[in-house]
Amino acid sequence: MDLRDTVNLPRTDFPMRASLAEREPIQVAAWTEGKLHEQMVSAARRKGEPRFTLHDGPPYANGSLHPGHFLNKILKDMVVKYRSLAGREAAFVPGWDCHGLPIELQVDKQLGAKKRELTPGQFRRACRKYAEEQVDVQRREFQRLGVLGRWSDPYLTMSFDYEAQTVRELAKIARKGALYRRKRPVHWCFRDGTALAEAEVEYAEKKSPSIYLQFAATAYGDLPESLRGKPLAFAIWTTTPWTIPANLAIVANPEIDYVAYQLESGAVVVARDLLVPFLQAVAPGELVQPGSGDPEQLKGAAINAARTPMLVHHQRVLAHFKGEALTGARYRHPLLQRESPVLMGEHATTEAGTGLVHTAPGHGEDDYRIGLKYGLDIFTPVDGYGKFTEEAGLDLKGKKVFDANPEIVEKLHAAGALLNHTGKAFEITHSYPHCWRCKQPVIFRATDQWWIGLDLELDLNGERTTIRKAALAAIDQIGSAGGFIPAWGKERIRGMVEGRPDWCVSRQRQWGVPIPVAYCANDREPLISGEAMDHVAALFEKEGADAWFDRPLTELLPAGSKCARCGGTAFEKETDILDVWFDSGSSFAAVLASTRYPELALPADLYLEGSDQHRGWFNSSLMIGVGTGGKAPFKACLTHGFVVDGEGKKMSKSLGNYVAPEAMLKKYGAEVVRLWVAASDYRDDVRLSNGILDSLSEGYRKIRNTLRYCLSQLYDFDPARDAVPLAQLQPIDRWALSRFERYRAQVTKAYEGYEFHRVYHATLDLCATDLSAFYFDVLKDRTYCSGKGWTARRAAQTVLHRLVRDLCRLLAPLASFTAEEAWQHLPGRFTSSVFLAGLPPAEPELTDDSLEEEFAHLASWRKMINEQLEAKRVAKELGKASEADVILRLPAPPGASFDLEVAEKYQPQLADLFLCASVRVETSAQGALQAVVQKSAHQPCERCWRALPEVGQDPAHPTLCSRCVRAVSEAQIGS
Repeated sequence: MDLRDTVNLPRTDFPMRASLAEREPIQVAAWTEGKLHEQMVSAARRKGEPRFTLHDGPPYANGSLHPGHFLNKILKDMVVKYRSLAGREAAFVPGWDCHGLPIELQVDKQLGAKKRELTPGQFRRACRKYAEEQVDVQRREFQRLGVLGRWSDPYLTMSFDYEAQTVRELAKIARKGALYRRKRPVHWCFRDGTALAEAEVEYAEKKSPSIYLQFAATAYGDLPESLRGKPLAFAIWTTTPWTIPANLAIVANPEIDYVAYQLESGAVVVARDLLVPFLQAVAPGELVQPGSGDPEQLKGAAINAARTPMLVHHQRVLAHFKGEALTGARYRHPLLQRESPVLMGEHATTEAGTGLVHTAPGHGEDDYRIGLKYGLDIFTPVDGYGKFTEEAGLDLKGKKVFDANPEIVEKLHAAGALLNHTGKAFEITHSYPHCWRCKQPVIFRATDQWWIGLDLELDLNGERTTIRKAALAAIDQIGSAGGFIPAWGKERIRGMVEGRPDWCVSRQRQWGVPIPVAYCANDREPLISGEAMDHVAALFEKEGADAWFDRPLTELLPAGSKCARCGGTAFEKETDILDVWFDSGSSFAAVLASTRYPELALPADLYLEGSDQHRGWFNSSLMIGVGTGGKAPFKACLTHGFVVDGEGKKMSKSLGNYVAPEAMLKKYGAEVVRLWVAASDYRDDVRLSNGILDSLSEGYRKIRNTLRYCLSQLYDFDPARDAVPLAQLQPIDRWALSRFERYRAQVTKAYEGYEFHRVYHATLDLCATDLSAFYFDVLKDRTYCSGKGWTARRAAQTVLHRLVRDLCRLLAPLASFTAEEAWQHLPGRFTSSVFLAGLPPAEPELTDDSLEEEFAHLASWRKMINEQLEAKRVAKELGKASEADVILRLPAPPGASFDLEVAEKYQPQLADLFLCASVRVETSAQGALQAVVQKSAHQPCERCWRALPEVGQDPAHPTLCSRCVRAVSEAQIGS
């Protein structure tokens, strides 16, 4: 018999080479065909497990996925899989946001001139077809990542039942009296010709003209007598000269200190604290350096000296007064035949400008509120394409507002109103609102829009309150329960709810849920009726929202509908559609509360999205939830950062730092991408580069090799037949189980806290340090050279089986493909899939502090001895470690009594632990731990390579040690 045939060499069909890109699609197909997700949900339901609902925030159905999609969906998948393994009924119903401008623009581009031949209903059906195609593309890409869910029946915001429920939610808002129509300013994208919600606006740098102007006073209000009758002007500052034709007021703060300052061109009013920076811009020669000039002349002139070292001439300050003295003052528009008032408002501050605010009620939120308060016209001489209308005057009709800035500045200069000392506008770069779709600057423009009032008193759950107050109370309640992850999410969304204006819910487009309101044909009075909306919703349930465009209005309104003002029965349709954020924000009602998805529950246990959703989907869902039902639709809210490159910079294809998703999957496989998500602390921006993925590939190989080593030792192991009781395990086996139980508890806690990066790093540490570098290394001699059925070998196999079985279960949410693949090679597996196996139960009795402390000493000695062995090998004094005799010298008592106690206790196992031929323990008076390594004088065993004195004592086997003689003899008998 060949001796190699008697050695228990590792054997497994679980391959060392993962070949992820080739194998993963096959596994995805198997999961899909076997309806694994449905099996997981059904198994939990049969056991009566409590539900866990993670509600999927719908990605937009347009284009292939990007790394941010990968991050988001894999995080969700890890949460759902963990909760399912932990014994919850955790279903995942993916969804898509299908309405909106990007799809409309894509279809516009595809149709070209043909669009003019289509009715609105036909165009909408073209949009629907395009969205369906995009959903199919993204669905396949999400599944490719190993994300399990109800992919055959996702929720779509364009499905008939969803569109109907969206209208029903609007009806609830309308019944409470919170829906109204009014002309007020909104962020307006004149490239796309529509209003934008707060969540559709992003800020980027923009260059703008900066001008100081003077508006000549025509009435002096309560200004000091010394100023009355003298030429006086009010100074303002603006970076939007194009809004000057719409100026209807100037706002002062009654609490601010102002001065009248004599310029060469005349006296101007400006805030005292802003006088120096104002003069730097309009008359720098008026300023002097501290320490120069006549001290008497400069007495009392250190206005705003804390902000700037410059001083002003005292004798040019004509008067000091509070802003309230400007009450009743009036001025003349510098370009138009118009006289306007100076009004009081708290938004006039001394942060920048002059402390006097140019006010155009049709072009700003603060301006609008002042206009409402004082009864000003909400004047907006700009059309939907960003061009001036005839109302603007000044021969500006048809000119784009930004293009008209230089012309308006020139007109102001010619009229003597421009104060800039250069005679032209300065240029500044500042943060400015841009459209999130087209990336172009937007304007504030007052138009007739539909709004949800956030500060109107309503009846919410029997209490008189406002939507804003109810939302803030819900945020505080969720936050007090630890429901914001990370915790700073509470203050972020709270600040956004506190500061947001009323919600503009109308859009001037076609592809979306129409606002089901009709206007009286006689006086344009809108019919805002919850009953009428519910009637429309019932039609949408059967035919979809296209019915609003396809059917005549007489079929869309309930019988007997009348105008509340004039009693008229002739109506015209509203053509605006709902803000898509209202669509997606209604998902809790359309999905979680729907009979279509009985496996979900309301409120959701978790919403999980990027941090930008504090002002997006989280915000809109919260507003609708409290506005219709008086409570938040979620119990917890988890946010993650954005994906950036390896240096923390924004990814861009033009910069060459973009990691293409398709290339990632082809090179690394989805498993490494999943580990990238797991290893990242998502609470900050998440870095991604090929270098990072290369590093994670190395980590993946360590984890895979750990699983493979365990499986390779179990080819002849049947846990039902061969497992040994824990009492028969060797100390190192019990140590391995103790370490694994600590790992199990650690990663379970990390999963519960959504700290997946701790799971990954703990797993890597367990595999690389405790198992591969120590336990597996020590086991090899025992598992390879023992007889097949010896208790020592079966004990090791018992532990290896437990390790790989439970490691697969704990790894499954993260490394789903590999855990499933390893599970299929596990002997005695008790479920068809690792995802049906549940988590390993807690076994705190396996942890042994004393044992681990003892092995910490043994491991430190092993490290020291390995260094000595390596030095001998380098010096060619030694070949294999199994040929070495080691003397371990410990300090004599009482110097290291615990060390000596450990050494004596484990004396029989020391050679196995150190992988050498023999170990002799001695004490030394020198007081230092030492290891002496020398080559053994004995012949090494031909089978196990241990150099032992017993080698050759059996004449039948002259090259073997006594253990190998026994093993070989048993093998010969067995054969």
